[in-house]
Amino acid sequence: MAYIEANGLTKIFTVRKKREKGHLMREKQQITALDNVSFRVEEGELVGYIGPNGAGKSTTVKLLSGILTPSAGTACVNGLVPWENRKQHVRDIGVVFGQRSQLWWDVPIADSFALLRDIYRIPLSSYTRRLEELTDALQLESLLRTPLRQLSLGQRMRAELCGSLLHNPKLLFLDEPTIGLDAVSKLALRDFLRHENKENGTTILLTTHDMEDIAALCSRVMVLGHGKKLFDGALNDLLARYDTSRIVFVRYDGIVTLPSLPEQCTLEQDGDGYRIVYEPAQVPTSVLLSSLQAAGPIRELTAQAQSIDHLIAKMYREMDL
Repeated sequence: MAYIEANGLTKIFTVRKKREKGHLMREKQQITALDNVSFRVEEGELVGYIGPNGAGKSTTVKLLSGILTPSAGTACVNGLVPWENRKQHVRDIGVVFGQRSQLWWDVPIADSFALLRDIYRIPLSSYTRRLEELTDALQLESLLRTPLRQLSLGQRMRAELCGSLLHNPKLLFLDEPTIGLDAVSKLALRDFLRHENKENGTTILLTTHDMEDIAALCSRVMVLGHGKKLFDGALNDLLARYDTSRIVFVRYDGIVTLPSLPEQCTLEQDGDGYRIVYEPAQVPTSVLLSSLQAAGPIRELTAQAQSIDHLIAKMYREMDL
């Protein structure tokens, strides 16, 4: 049996529309946040869960963590139904929402951790050992007596992650964990998550808009759109469908006039050089390079694939998301 097994998960919210002029009551409207979604996650997997805003990612996390009850469908996490066995279920899960905090704003983070120890009833010896391990890995030792409100965003996120892992959960839900973090903090957080997944076998479900996080951490991704599951498989397989364009940047010695390039190419002035986007399937690279070389002496030329963010944006457009 899979560690997480979801079958036909559906969640419908009833909301009230904006009151129309001349009407005393606001009309109700039903919004389907999740529509018949099914998937399996094996123990120890690190899975990326992606999709545009409103796709249903956070709703899925809230269902699997027991915060919400589905309108239809079933889910089982480590043999438990999350919304029916909440107290038992939360002992084995950790949740980090990038825009919400489980720590207390005005007290030192060490005091928040101590309160979490009491909430989860962690034996003191186990708590001390685990706290030392996490604070060392997340570089929090010097911050333990600092109130949460005095920490930077990156420091707060590391503290939130520490709090979520104190009770050694078997499953970790991460919802936008790197939102707003600088490059150094992101790299440190990714390194820690890889270590936690590999060394402790923690199952991780990562929902994020940051495709660099997905590429760095996840070999498997699920794509959600309009509440429906649109893809479930290897990240490389997904990217191969949309990784069809290449970018060439060229800079010349002196002023040159570029020849007329094939109409399938997109040409832009980029500083003192040129940026060309093309599809090798339509315009062979050798043909493009010959045209560029004929224009004059090349000082610098680089070729690269489009960024992963561009590929995912292209995928969303084609999927009408």
